[in-house]
Amino acid sequence: MTTVVYILTALKPGVDPDEYERFEREVDYPFTEKLKTVISYRIHRLTEPVPFDGGPWDYIERIEVTDRAAYEAELATSAKDLIDLIHDRYLDETKLKFIWSRRVDP
Repeated sequence: MTTVVYILTALKPGVDPDEYERFEREVDYPFTEKLKTVISYRIHRLTEPVPFDGGPWDYIERIEVTDRAAYEAELATSAKDLIDLIHDRYLDETKLKFIWSRRVDP
C-alpha cells in the first residue's frame, strides 16, 4: 500500500515565489531524490484559492512514500537541516496543513 501526503504551504511575507521555486529545483528536488523512502515528490503552485480553513496557501506538495513511519524517521535525521532551512527561509510554519492518504490502485 502506497502512502501519499499532500502538504498545503504558504510563503512567508516578502518571499519571492521565483526565488523559492528556484531553490526547490536546484536544492530540494535533487536532495529529495536521494531519500530512500520517497517514491515521488513534486510541488505545484496553486492558481486558485483552496476552500479550507487556515489558508490562504501558495503551494501544494505531493509526496509519495514507501512507509509513513520510515519517511518521518528519515526526515528527522537525514533531512532535518534542509527542512529547517526551508522553514526558516521560505515557508510560514503556521500555515502548514498535512493531508495523509493511501493510494487506491485500480
